[in-house]
Amino acid sequence: MASLLPAVARMAALEKDCAAILPDMFNDCAVLQFESDQLVLSIPNAALAAKLKQILPKLKDALMKRGWQVSAIRLKVQVTKSLEKSVPSKRLMMPVQAVSALSALSTELEETPRNATLIAALNALVKRHRDMK
Repeated sequence: MASLLPAVARMAALEKDCAAILPDMFNDCAVLQFESDQLVLSIPNAALAAKLKQILPKLKDALMKRGWQVSAIRLKVQVTKSLEKSVPSKRLMMPVQAVSALSALSTELEETPRNATLIAALNALVKRHRDMK
């Protein structure tokens, strides 16, 4: 494991420099490999690869100015399961009559050990819907 640490640090530094040079385009990209002065970048789709191909000379020159010995840059399209931005779930509102009916039901139920969890669930449901307002 200790022998991998310098290689991982080097790859992280290279990826950080690439992201600094191309901040808008490098968000979804990653450095796959950097051996024999050849840099291989992982690109999530072909459309981004086409855009990135146009500015590879700029990236190569900027990396060389930062001290990286890059003679060639290859792009590898790798479709990955991306983490989609979570869509906020729509909160449904219960009508006031329904909330008051559930509240009345929780107080009218006989307090037995068998009904205890049902009463607790009804109270939690009523509390949550009253707090939403």
